[in-house]
Amino acid sequence: SGVGLSLVLGFGVAYACYYLNSIAKKPQLVASNDRFCRFLEEYCPVVTETYYPTIWCWEGRVQTLLRPFITSRPQVQYRNELIKTADGGQISLDWFDNNDSSYYPDASTRPTVLLLPGLTGTSKESYILHMIHQSKTLGYRCVVFNNRGIAGEELLTPRTYCAANTEDLEAVIHHVHSLHPSAPFMAAGVSMGGMLLLNYLGKTGRDTPLMAAAIFSAGWNVFESVESLEKPLNWLLFNYYLTTCLQSSISRHRQMLEKLFDMDLVMKARTVREFDTQFTSVMFGYRSIDDYYEDASPCRKLKSVGIPVLCLNSVDDVFSPAHAIPVETAKQNANVALVLTSCGGHIGFLEGIWPRKCTYMDRVFKQFVQAVFEHGNKIFSM
Repeated sequence: SGVGLSLVLGFGVAYACYYLNSIAKKPQLVASNDRFCRFLEEYCPVVTETYYPTIWCWEGRVQTLLRPFITSRPQVQYRNELIKTADGGQISLDWFDNNDSSYYPDASTRPTVLLLPGLTGTSKESYILHMIHQSKTLGYRCVVFNNRGIAGEELLTPRTYCAANTEDLEAVIHHVHSLHPSAPFMAAGVSMGGMLLLNYLGKTGRDTPLMAAAIFSAGWNVFESVESLEKPLNWLLFNYYLTTCLQSSISRHRQMLEKLFDMDLVMKARTVREFDTQFTSVMFGYRSIDDYYEDASPCRKLKSVGIPVLCLNSVDDVFSPAHAIPVETAKQNANVALVLTSCGGHIGFLEGIWPRKCTYMDRVFKQFVQAVFEHGNKIFSM
């Protein structure tokens, strides 16, 4: 028993040394604008602090898989709103009005955060619920942009959504801003939601009512993302499941979509690339899947972003490989800051022994939105 105890203690010490020397690290902060860097260091210090991933599940794939099951789901009471689109469709918005806010009792000037979930995500995702919980404590209002047809509402036209087409997002931003024109307004996007938001910002430049934006786990180069996800282990763990989620999201609208698509063929897809080839790229009029993926890749539009944007990625995210993160392009735009952690996976960023509640991503979100709403004048003159 003494020998066994010594072995356990020896292994524990060795593992702790490895963890502290190789796993727990400060993130890399990439920003060409010294003023933006100083702003983040002062008002969003979490981006300069050592990130200690959960000691028993720090690997990227494990973090990605476990977060939905481990993290808590804060209770949020939404107010749903359906808005019409120019093509006759409808978009479902879920509002958290935060009318009990003691910091901002005047609803007309209460800061508003627009939240964009991932590829098949809705306002019910745990990471969205945590963002709203963080916003609630600060007194802010949130509104979740649910992509067409996935939040329970009916499709009124044979059209869903994609990462490249920003028309629905533009309509939502205009609608929210028109309801509260005096309220400070920013947005946060996760995964595909972050890609869509970046593509919108690259298109509009400074011509947007948004003050700033936060981007989490975006896929910067879609070609590299799908190639990574098609590796055997990643296909088994993520790609096939994600493809079935995409198919499930459109299956209940089959009668509407059959007007334009061979749905039997779409339902045979076994990868995201196959689904996009048969469905997404066709829906939005691209000549080929390569044309769609090129248009959907935010790395090609990053130079045109005209408002302050903070982007968090983990370099072990199989959805967005490290070599595809546009570090050099980011350095050419004074409005962009990248925060790159060594661990965290895709929308993982778990920390603590039992990571039920706040994650590193949640803390970055909270500190950055608070910094923008309460001290934003110090970066808006950049």
